[in-house]
Amino acid sequence: MSITRSLLSSIALLPLLTACQVYTGKPEGPPPATRLQGQVQLENGQLLFSPCQEQRRFLLVDGGNTDIEREARQLAGDQGELFADLAGQLGGSQGQGNDGRFEVSQLYRLQGEGHGCDDLNFKRLTLRASGNEPFWQLEVGSKGLVLNRPEHEPLALPYLEEQLPEGRLNFSSEANGQRLELWVAPQRCVDGMSGAVNHLSAELRLDGQVLRGCAHFGAMRN
Repeated sequence: MSITRSLLSSIALLPLLTACQVYTGKPEGPPPATRLQGQVQLENGQLLFSPCQEQRRFLLVDGGNTDIEREARQLAGDQGELFADLAGQLGGSQGQGNDGRFEVSQLYRLQGEGHGCDDLNFKRLTLRASGNEPFWQLEVGSKGLVLNRPEHEPLALPYLEEQLPEGRLNFSSEANGQRLELWVAPQRCVDGMSGAVNHLSAELRLDGQVLRGCAHFGAMRN
């Protein structure tokens, strides 16, 4: 091979070598999950999800080992239409009776009774926890926490939040001579009276009394 031909071949390879050296792109990951609240109905053996205040309906499928299909079928069998608070990916082509698919990667809440799309406090909440026997409900928001119990006035208190390993959280308050602590953990929790499914278990410690229940994140926390 002549010197000229060899030189031309080397020059021709330069763009390829340069491109290999400067390429720093990384494969794109999956798009972020979309969190939606809405109604779930069982129709012709399929679960259909309608976001709040919308006419669209999506085929509901499990996209992340959430057991959403089993949970919904079991609860819907007793209570018909359900309210669901879910996160996942919207997509897929339209099918008969639906506008695509909703592949669920996170189940926050699934219930057959109680406030759903008409929950006016949801957008202002960080977390809501509740339990039974005796009934209690605690709502945590940007302006503090409020404890509701039958035969008691609502108790509004400031609080401190501590994030613990394994996704656990602690909310604590000490005011007016009362000590309150709420511990939550990422664990499937079923309300023993309503059958509602939540993604967090909860334990309320109030003046030495321990009350257990379930919890879910509000709109201010994913």
